[in-house]
Amino acid sequence: MAPRTTTIRLGAGTLVAPFWNPVRVAGECALLDVISNGRMEIGLARGAYQFEFDRLAGGLPAMDGGKHLRELVPAVRALWQGDYAHDGEIWQFPTSTSVPKPVQQPTPPMWIAARDPASHDFAVGSGCNVMVTPLMKGDEEVDDLKRKFDDAVAAHPEVARPDPMVLRHTHVHAEDDPEGRRPAAAAISKFYRTFDAWFANSTTPVNGFLEPSPESKFAERSEFEPESLHRTAMIGTPGEVIERLRRYQDLGIDEFSFWCDNSLPHEEKRKSLELFVKEIVPAFQ
Repeated sequence: MAPRTTTIRLGAGTLVAPFWNPVRVAGECALLDVISNGRMEIGLARGAYQFEFDRLAGGLPAMDGGKHLRELVPAVRALWQGDYAHDGEIWQFPTSTSVPKPVQQPTPPMWIAARDPASHDFAVGSGCNVMVTPLMKGDEEVDDLKRKFDDAVAAHPEVARPDPMVLRHTHVHAEDDPEGRRPAAAAISKFYRTFDAWFANSTTPVNGFLEPSPESKFAERSEFEPESLHRTAMIGTPGEVIERLRRYQDLGIDEFSFWCDNSLPHEEKRKSLELFVKEIVPAFQ
């Protein structure tokens, strides 16, 4: 995409820290920054699925992923600056550096996926931007995540305020399709039931796929119901979505991430994204 574009920022939403060596992260991201003329951004996360840790990290407990994240971030930044040897708890390597160096100095923007206060504190204290997701919870969860971010900012006056971003399942439907919310909410419900099946790690996937957990498993969990997800996920007409995004803007959220991984067919996702770009983005420019 780099030679086909001139202004769009490029990068991965999250590299899962335990699956990457710092030298590889530094080199590959710097190369993208060079070929995009300084438009690379990097997102980093601790990881979640034990399924992946069993296959990519030798069975490391997923809960230990945070240690890798906290060691990787400063190591990558040091490699971007020049010669650097690392003797950490997780990685050890002799004097190395990133060739090429990134265009953006002293560092390209880095994003940390955070939910708990300790993750917010690490991200902000490291000068990284913060990406949060309320998952299937309502906007009260966005309020709480923003409060954690603000607490971390207050605790680190020595660091310039980073940007907070909210990642939320999003589907925009036309004004003349009042029932457009229903298939989107049902699809997102299926996504979270599939998320639950992967997270449980109790069955072996067939050709890379798992069936979603049965609806009966969530009979007492109203947040998984399509009617609830219509209210909590970013589902609505352009006008309705603009209204909710303005609330996020007033809260001090700097960026919004359009999450389209919702089990809808590709063409439905495409129509939703086109509506978002044509009718919602201009309201914030």
